[in-house]
Amino acid sequence: MVREGVTVKPKASDIITRDMTIHMSKRLYNITFKQRAPRAIREIKKFATKAMGTNDVRIDAGLNKAVWENGVKGTAKRLRLRLSRRRNDNEDAKEKLYTFVSHINVANPKMQTEIVEE
Repeated sequence: MVREGVTVKPKASDIITRDMTIHMSKRLYNITFKQRAPRAIREIKKFATKAMGTNDVRIDAGLNKAVWENGVKGTAKRLRLRLSRRRNDNEDAKEKLYTFVSHINVANPKMQTEIVEE
């Protein structure tokens, strides 16, 4: 959201969890084979930043394992992700909220975005 030329960050009450699908083959097109998995992690962080509106994005170890599962050049075409915007408990943090990204193991990742009630 932009108001009077100033970017408005999400409110602390905007704690939400969404299940989303990221199309990795679209984001990794024309990338050198040996750089596909590291680039996939960077693209997931970029996707989460844009979708959830926080600059602090943290990747779950299970998601990292799912990306690297088929080696450095064998990344999946699509990944189903759970994006959770959470409150930052650290008092010294620059931002009040951060996004935690984890992997959801589904047979068919071609699904629409869903809001998850926790």
